[in-house]
Amino acid sequence: MPVETSTIGERRVSVLGVPVDPWSIEDGVELACAIIAEGQRGYICHLDARSIIAARRDAAVQAAVRSALIAGPDGMPVVWLARRKSAFGASRFYGPDFMNAMLEQSGRPEHPPLRHVLFGSTPAVLARLENELARRYPLAMIVGAFSPGQGPWSDEEERDQCARIDACKADIVWVGLGAPKQELWMARNRHRLQAALLVGVGAAFDFLSGSKPQAPLWMQRHGLEWIFRLASEPRRLAGRYAVTVPTFLVLAAYIEFLRPLVARIRSNSAL
Repeated sequence: MPVETSTIGERRVSVLGVPVDPWSIEDGVELACAIIAEGQRGYICHLDARSIIAARRDAAVQAAVRSALIAGPDGMPVVWLARRKSAFGASRFYGPDFMNAMLEQSGRPEHPPLRHVLFGSTPAVLARLENELARRYPLAMIVGAFSPGQGPWSDEEERDQCARIDACKADIVWVGLGAPKQELWMARNRHRLQAALLVGVGAAFDFLSGSKPQAPLWMQRHGLEWIFRLASEPRRLAGRYAVTVPTFLVLAAYIEFLRPLVARIRSNSAL
């Protein structure tokens, strides 16, 4: 059955107090194409453990995630927790896979050609990414690629970024700024951009361009991708994972298991 835009939000569950939409890649692609065809506008987030923690700590990130059309579970720990809550089940809504799946729509007779803009990362990575996407998806229309630098940016600079993107007449803007920077950027600039969809895809630019290696599928499926990435970039990621991994595990243990157990014990004691 085709996915309709009227179903946006109906699958939403709470993972550690953060909204998550357990859509599959296939349903997400159908929904994205329907949004574009109907002339709607919005943005899509891909949430991993770091995103969940950032949303819990920062009200602006939480608001940005809540305003997304889809806030999909990108990391396997988020998938597992969403699966416990959802009547629809949950599968991984992985940024690189979603980007590949949308680019594959190019040239299919059932979908009009889509115009794509790449926003984020470095000029070198963007050049490699454009070449790789042209090789893999020759019918895809990559109409712009912009590296904005590290930021932070002033309001005037972000207005200029949006003007340059709008000049490309994009349907989709792929935002590779990393979490939670990309979620905040999309929330701030959604109203300025004419493109139907903004999609925050984190490290997808690095992976799809071949600039950085991806973990083997078996590691991805078992929630061990972070170990592979840590081994690949220990200096950059050691500090991040030293905070993210234990914090997420403690929060999950407390909110999903310990707190409900204590509540049941207290309820039984009151009888």
